[in-house]
Amino acid sequence: MPYWDRFHFLYMTVNVGAPFPNIKTVLLDTRFFRNERNQHFVGDSSYFANDDRNTLRFDPEGVRVSKDGHFFVSDEYGPYLFKFDRQGRLIKRIPVPEKFLIANPTDEVDDDGNSKELYPENNTFGRQANRGMEGLAITPDGRTLVGMMQNALIQDHGLNDSTPPGRLGVTARIFTYDLQSGESREYVYVLDGISQGRGVNEILAVNDHQFLVLERDNRTRVPTPPNDSQGPNNKKIYLIDLKQLGLTDVSDMDSLPASADDLGSIVKVEKRLFVDLLSQDYKIDATQTIKDVIAEKIEALAWGPNRPDGRHLLYVVSDNDLFPELPTQIYAFAIDGTAAGITYQAQQLPGPLFPPGQVKKALQEK
Repeated sequence: MPYWDRFHFLYMTVNVGAPFPNIKTVLLDTRFFRNERNQHFVGDSSYFANDDRNTLRFDPEGVRVSKDGHFFVSDEYGPYLFKFDRQGRLIKRIPVPEKFLIANPTDEVDDDGNSKELYPENNTFGRQANRGMEGLAITPDGRTLVGMMQNALIQDHGLNDSTPPGRLGVTARIFTYDLQSGESREYVYVLDGISQGRGVNEILAVNDHQFLVLERDNRTRVPTPPNDSQGPNNKKIYLIDLKQLGLTDVSDMDSLPASADDLGSIVKVEKRLFVDLLSQDYKIDATQTIKDVIAEKIEALAWGPNRPDGRHLLYVVSDNDLFPELPTQIYAFAIDGTAAGITYQAQQLPGPLFPPGQVKKALQEK
C-alpha cells in the first residue's frame, strides 16, 4: 500500500529559560490530502502523471495559510500549486507556467541511480528531478503567492551535457502569483552554489515585499543511515526584497544563463545574509553548537507569536525524510526587527486554524 500524504496540526511553545531542548510540541490532529474525487494523494513515485488533474503523486513542500483560513501547498514534482480546505480536500488549482513542468515524469532510474527525467531524450525543459517548487510564501494580506524553485530549470542551463546529466546552473526562478488578478511574474535568484546538494528550500514573507530565503547543502554530522557523517558547510537564511529597484521580470524569457556572470542586463534579486545557521554563536550546550547536530535537510521557516519583549519568533524546521529514528529538529530564533533591518507584518487570518477548545483538551490530555 502506498504512503498516503498527510498533514499535522501542531501546538508549539518555547520556554526561553529552560535548557535545550526547550521547545515543546503537541500533536493536535493528523489529516490526509485528497483530490476532488476523494482519492488519496500518495508519496509513491509510480503514481506519476504528466498533468495536475490526473496525477496522484504528491510531494508537499511549501505550506501557507490562505486569508480565508484554508491553505496552499506547493508540490515538488509537478511542480503544482494546490489549495486545500482544513480537512485536506483539494478545492483549487493555481496555474503554473508550462516552462516549469516536465513533459515526461517518471520514477525510472539508470544503473547508477540517476533519474531518467534528466536525460535530454525525455525532457528538455521544466524542473529538474527532485528539485521543483521547494519553497512557498504568502504575503501578509493573503493576496500574493511566492513560489521558489530549488534549483535552475532544465532550459535555464540547469544540467550539463555529460552522460548521465549533472546539475549545473545556479539561476533559480521565483514565481509570484496574484490570487485576485491572476497576474504572475518571475525573478532570478542566484544560488551560492550547486555542489554538495545545494539549493533553495524555503521562502517566508516578512512583509509584502521582503522575504527570507533558506539555502542549504546536504551535509550533516548526524546523517540518515547509510549516509556518512560530513561537516555541513552551507545552511543560511537570506533576506531579499521583491520591490528592489529595476528588478527584471523574466516571465517571457524561455531560457536563463547558467551563471550570474552571464546575466547581462537582467537584474537579479539581491540577497543579504540574515542568519547563518552554522554560526559558532549558536550554542546548544557547553561543548556543542548547532553545527554539530544540525540535520541535513533544514527545509521550513515560519513565524510564531512575538516574544514579550517585542522580538519576532522565527521557527526553523528540518525534514527527516520519513526516517523514524531521526527526529525532526525545530529551532527558534528571537529576531530584533530594528537590528535586523526588517519591518515585520503578521499575516491576516480570520481566526485560529484549530478550535481553541480542542487545543485546550489536547494540552490537558498530554
